[in-house]
Amino acid sequence: MAERGAHRHTQEAVMSTTAVQSQAAASDRSVAKVEMKLEVVVIPVSDVDRAKHFYGGLGWRLDADFSAGGGRVVQFTPPGSQCSIQFGTNLTSATPGSAESLFLIVSDIQAAREELLGHGVKVSDVFHFTGFNRLDSSARVSGPAPNRQSYGSFLSFSDPDGNDWLLQEITTRIPGRVDSAATAFGSASDLANALRRAAAAHGEHEKRLGMDANWPDWYASYMVAEQAGKDLPT
Repeated sequence: MAERGAHRHTQEAVMSTTAVQSQAAASDRSVAKVEMKLEVVVIPVSDVDRAKHFYGGLGWRLDADFSAGGGRVVQFTPPGSQCSIQFGTNLTSATPGSAESLFLIVSDIQAAREELLGHGVKVSDVFHFTGFNRLDSSARVSGPAPNRQSYGSFLSFSDPDGNDWLLQEITTRIPGRVDSAATAFGSASDLANALRRAAAAHGEHEKRLGMDANWPDWYASYMVAEQAGKDLPT
């Protein structure tokens, strides 16, 4: 009897522990499924109307401009971006112009520079860094990155308050940065540039192996691999 009782208590303990572990695992899974998307970055400006004119002149989408309770909020979204900027009154205690290295990602740094110049923006020449210390002026070198490698080429501009924007050219993402099952492009321009790169690579593929009638699948495989940072088809 004692042995049966001890065995029963042992089973109950195991079942209790298993239940707790299952609940903890379910809780972890529940937490992991909660998406947290960076949607808005607040930038400090001294003149709201001047800033609105500047960012509207870039061709960015105006999402909102409203006042309430003694404050004002203006929101813009760059083309193809999932994140917006806000500025206004009574939004932040930061000093106007103190925002540094606000990143904008583009697939063609030269085309981006021409577009900004077309909007009348004073923009730098394209440059790259020799290291990761962006505060060291000697690490900043004129011209695009050697071999135009992804993540390597930059240009910069500032808004009227001096908030600093940095454009970075990314054509191939590092492994794990993009979910290959959810491939997406931020704009028609990004998609067109990806198609051009796929077409050029497919041309080399056909030079080696001959005419490929199944080019749509090859293009798709190339573009998905490129965005996900995986080995590209050859």
